[in-house]
Amino acid sequence: MSPPTPKKTRTGNIAIDAEQCGRRIDNFLISFFKRMPRSRVYQMLRRGEVRVNGGRIKPEYRLQTGDVIRIPPVYEPKSEAPDTAPARLVDMIGRCIIHEDARVIVINKPAGLPAHAGSGSYFGVIELLRALFQQEDGLNLIHRLDKETSGCLMIARTMPVLRQLNQALRSGRIRKEYDALLQGRLGQKLIKVDSPLRRYGNRAGDGKVRPDAQGKTALSEFTARASFQDATQARVSIGTGRTHQIRVHAGSIGHPLAGDDKYGNREFNRKMRGLGLKRMFLHAAQLTVPALQETGKYRFSAPLPADLEAVLKRMS
Repeated sequence: MSPPTPKKTRTGNIAIDAEQCGRRIDNFLISFFKRMPRSRVYQMLRRGEVRVNGGRIKPEYRLQTGDVIRIPPVYEPKSEAPDTAPARLVDMIGRCIIHEDARVIVINKPAGLPAHAGSGSYFGVIELLRALFQQEDGLNLIHRLDKETSGCLMIARTMPVLRQLNQALRSGRIRKEYDALLQGRLGQKLIKVDSPLRRYGNRAGDGKVRPDAQGKTALSEFTARASFQDATQARVSIGTGRTHQIRVHAGSIGHPLAGDDKYGNREFNRKMRGLGLKRMFLHAAQLTVPALQETGKYRFSAPLPADLEAVLKRMS
């Protein structure tokens, strides 16, 4: 089969208005170049092909009202994805909604569904929600979950809400709690890990994250909830949301996550598969969000899925 025929993208300058203010430049470009691999977007930023106000810019730069982005003449692969999301997937994401109001949507994300399209997936949570709420044009992910992680995932319905919650996320005012199964028994009820984390390798998902004094600040709190012969069920609370944070912090204290093929223990994972574990044992159980304008504090929760509950029962 011959490769898809590339097509030339739109070029020129884009002026940023108040609706786009506060978005990271990398996220803006990923949305703009809908069919372009994320790795190519980051390459364009590294090489200075995309410029803001005439100068080079880093991926984490946040756009300001009045900024002018220069879009270069590049070629974007023609997508082989279907034009519309399958109705069964759109219906499924509708059944996953656990909260909905004028500001946010919260879903109990099933394992195996990515937060957004890419890396071999034509549709993710955000694409399916946009298909479900076709009349809305402001739906955006506030945070992300790994493809194999289930649980609470929050989506903003407007750009002002997105900016407000992104700021709350950066300042650590959004608290996320996860249920996890760790290798071995924790030596104490509560373990706090504050090792800074740094990403190595590329940004397309092939790289790894490691503890590094020069990395970004990160704090994870592991609280033991139940002990088994060679494993511990724990509640993990995080204020920061670094890439692979829980997985790397758990491994750094000698208690890697069950089913984690990237940072985990091969022998332990093999034993867990024998008990029916078919994915990483990590579930976003609770999300606590500060007040939005006249609303009170939000608190959302999602019960442990049946597949993970079954593993715990087999271990008891």
